[in-house]
Amino acid sequence: VMPNLVDRQRLDENTGTVWNEVSMAKLSAQAVSENTELDNPQQMEDTLFSITPTVIGVHTVITDRVALRISSNAYAQTGSLAQNAIERKKDEDGLAAIDGATTALGGANALDSGEVAAAAYRITSNTTEPAPANAPINAVFHGFSLKDIDDELINAGIDQTGGAPLTDGVAVEAYQNRYRGTIAGARLYEDGNLTISSNLAKGGVFSQMALVLVEGRSPYIETKRLPELGGGATAMYHYDEYAYGERGSGNWLYEVQADATAPTS
Repeated sequence: VMPNLVDRQRLDENTGTVWNEVSMAKLSAQAVSENTELDNPQQMEDTLFSITPTVIGVHTVITDRVALRISSNAYAQTGSLAQNAIERKKDEDGLAAIDGATTALGGANALDSGEVAAAAYRITSNTTEPAPANAPINAVFHGFSLKDIDDELINAGIDQTGGAPLTDGVAVEAYQNRYRGTIAGARLYEDGNLTISSNLAKGGVFSQMALVLVEGRSPYIETKRLPELGGGATAMYHYDEYAYGERGSGNWLYEVQADATAPTS
């Protein structure tokens, strides 16, 4: 989920081990009348934003004896298992970046649309540094928390007096397919890799430009023969190189905690 919702950048070859971006502070304009002598030079201030990708890896060993005995279908899955582990780690590291947000909203209560909307507006109308207007706003939560959003929408779509059935709109969408549309401009995404602790999960709302995923070398595999092990074996090493960083620290990313008790009804 997370790698697809952030700004992805590539660390080019022969440019060192650190990805750098220069950001410039805003300037202020002033009114100028016919009698004004403009003598108020603005100071330009730049900030260096740097991210250093690091390497992750998965190590597996398969003996020749096992490779000859197990079914071809099972053997074919060994490579994808390692790649899935890397993708899961990549997603979890993105979720950890949400957990590191400067400001946390919500709490032990059920997630509701107001909390999502509050975070979205604090991003787009931030009094210090509003997020870029053309950047999508994303909201990532555990499915157990999003169930409460669906319940809120479904209950709102039912005639509480006469018990009239759902007919149309987002309430029907929530009832039939789960609601994964937008709330105050923030699109909802479900991520089951979010950690649940004491029935709480720390999701978040953020501008796509808030988090940067800098990728170095593309995923790659190395193999090594081990003739001394078990009558012969092959070791495989799956690697990837990346790191996350936060732009507009404290302004474009908000952690939103919510109840994530396993649903029962």
